[in-house]
Amino acid sequence: MNCEVCQLKELDVEHFEIREVLRCILHTILFHRALGLVRPKDIDLELFEITYVQCGDVELERKIDEKIDQFLDRVEKHPNKKNQICLSFYEVKNKQPTWFTNKVERLYWEQWYINLNVAQHQKGHSGKSTSSKIVVDPEAEERTVRRAALEASLRDVLFQIIRFVNEKKDHIPPIPNLEGVSFPYEITISSSSDSAFGMEMFKRMLQTGHPTMLS
Repeated sequence: MNCEVCQLKELDVEHFEIREVLRCILHTILFHRALGLVRPKDIDLELFEITYVQCGDVELERKIDEKIDQFLDRVEKHPNKKNQICLSFYEVKNKQPTWFTNKVERLYWEQWYINLNVAQHQKGHSGKSTSSKIVVDPEAEERTVRRAALEASLRDVLFQIIRFVNEKKDHIPPIPNLEGVSFPYEITISSSSDSAFGMEMFKRMLQTGHPTMLS
């Protein structure tokens, strides 16, 4: 089965921008892969001059927010790493039942990789100056420029999603007989070092030999 993969353009974000950026991207993808049972809802971003569409499904919103919370938690615990969220769509296939299992297999047919590079220099949103004097704040100017760049990049990502959805259609499976507004999906989170960590453990095992069995 053909699984189409879309690597979305990497975005440089600050901590307080993550939630809005991820909501915007995840909801946009899920809206374009909705099954038609949706009440579209326009959402205006607070930080950017961008409007996107949600499916208007409470359960979907809850799941997305839950995953974003997990993502934020990971960013807190593993700063200085590039972070990625993968949204995968799959078909459910029942494998041949054996004595003690009735195995369900997931056949992935589309995966979206959202890549975020989280800036470390500031966590909070320090937009207001404590001083009442009027000072030219080079940092504020820099923030404005950076915000405009992020907004432009986020627009690029949304166009990338729309282009991909319009061009790639042959791999979409028949509509499943399942309840819900979307094809079955899962959202997974990883840091850039996860695979490197796995390789490191593997190398160490090769060097030290297998752990000895306890007699």
